[in-house]
Amino acid sequence: MPRHLRTHVNHGRGIAMLCALLVLLLAGSGTWYVLMQEPPAAAPAGPAAVDVVPGKISASATASTPAAAAVTTTASAPPSSAPPATKPPVKDPKTGRVDTLGGLVPDYVLPPIVDGMVPVLTRIPTEQKVVFLTIDDGAVKRDSDLALLEKHGIKSSLFLANAFIASDPGFYKKYIDAGHLIENHTMTHNLDFIHLSYAAQKAEICGMADYEEQHYGRRPVFFRPPGGPYTQAIRQAVAECGMKAIVDWETKANAGRMDYQVGNSLRPGDIVLMHFRPEFPADLDAFLKAQKAAGLKVVLLEDYLGTR
Repeated sequence: MPRHLRTHVNHGRGIAMLCALLVLLLAGSGTWYVLMQEPPAAAPAGPAAVDVVPGKISASATASTPAAAAVTTTASAPPSSAPPATKPPVKDPKTGRVDTLGGLVPDYVLPPIVDGMVPVLTRIPTEQKVVFLTIDDGAVKRDSDLALLEKHGIKSSLFLANAFIASDPGFYKKYIDAGHLIENHTMTHNLDFIHLSYAAQKAEICGMADYEEQHYGRRPVFFRPPGGPYTQAIRQAVAECGMKAIVDWETKANAGRMDYQVGNSLRPGDIVLMHFRPEFPADLDAFLKAQKAAGLKVVLLEDYLGTR
């Protein structure tokens, strides 16, 4: 090929290569520009948001996420099983004492005085799960005995005789302050009481009622004859002295054991006899074991009969 023609070809080839290089550069620049304009990739989705509303869980929450599980646990947790705060016992404004019935409505009413004679109770005819503790005489006076009764939350009827308490009548005010009630057990505690004259019987009964009203601010409503026996005349004297019933027993705690006139265990409505004696702790323990075994609640007799 003539030299002047070869020179033109070489120049044309160079121009063509230069154009190709320019096209490649422009294409590369465009790709870089597009990449720079794309938004960053979205982050992986996290746990679904939970809208917590008192008493309600959002439908968007799932139990598979810790947050949702925590909310579900909180919302579905049962109410607290802790017992409600115990209210302090409320005293009856009429008596100034705490009522031992605890809401129980007695199903027995004390019979009225008929023909001038008070009724006689040896037990209360009821199927309600109650038992009544009575404590006699008052010869042994120990703060520890009262402490035992208080430890077990027991209130009792105290049938006191003047012969046993005259040296220190103020001692039994502690029992009154603790919610126990004092009843009548004669002046001298004469075990031959049924053979006294009517006048002597009435003097013993009325004299002790007057004494207790003077020293303790409440006239007794129940009478217990020494040893337990009574006559129609004694029932009449009790009524004339302003009392409402003679209270005897069919069960007693004595010498650290229980003695039953009927059956071999405590029954609903039993009136239990105890004494203020040196063996008081053992007797009370025997009573408590029998009471718990029978599933009975110790209730103050005066509360149950409404004679406070």
